Amino acid sequence: MRLKLKIWRQAGSEDKGKFVTYELEDASEHMSFLEMLDVLNQKLILKGDRPVAFEHDCREGICGCCGFMVNGFAHGQMRKTTVCQLHMRHFKDGQTIVIEPFRSKAFPVVQDLIIDRTALDKIVQAGGFISARTGSAPDANATPISKEKADLSMDAAACIGCGACVAACPNGSAMLFTAAKISHLGLLPQGQPERWQRALRMVDKMEELGFGGCSNHGECEAVCPKGISIDFIARLNRDFMRASVTEKETAIRKV
Repeated sequence: MRLKLKIWRQAGSEDKGKFVTYELEDASEHMSFLEMLDVLNQKLILKGDRPVAFEHDCREGICGCCGFMVNGFAHGQMRKTTVCQLHMRHFKDGQTIVIEPFRSKAFPVVQDLIIDRTALDKIVQAGGFISARTGSAPDANATPISKEKADLSMDAAACIGCGACVAACPNGSAMLFTAAKISHLGLLPQGQPERWQRALRMVDKMEELGFGGCSNHGECEAVCPKGISIDFIARLNRDFMRASVTEKETAIRKV
């Protein structure tokens, strides 16, 4: 396959970036997208040029590291697919492919296609720990959980924190990510003691870090590689509203 690659090159967070065009003549349709970039980097290194910096780890679609924009779509146009799972057979011979990092105020560019996703970690940290007892594993039937809630919790827990939802949202909102992290604990008995405070703390941290507000465009769900539903955002809103009212009532009683 012959490809024309327009790739965002930025030496560092303080440097001014730009698109640079590369011609690749020998890409195989059987390569993954990251393998194609590996081939490009080998050629750049042999020429004495700086290779394209991109983040990756598992290359199995479960770590969330590899995300960037491909032709204007987070992780590319294939549904429920991370960049590392995207294969070159979905592109045409001679096609021009535009590759750039996720764009968000909360995701500063580190180098080329690598962004700093620390803000997502800070949202999770704001949620704190659960106070459920640790130690030996309890009997599976000791805490009854309906299959419906267990399935929903697992659906929310599938979030890999890649940040595609933020990149796709016209407001740069992290609501889908935050909702998933809040819901997978809020649906289970073990997450109930801190449920309301967790919602308040994580939403407050999200806003503090510069993420935008949700206006229900639904782009986040469309690009999520794990297909997480925006129904979880509605659930987060309910928890947040109830927690806010409860907090105000508590403050009034203290006065």
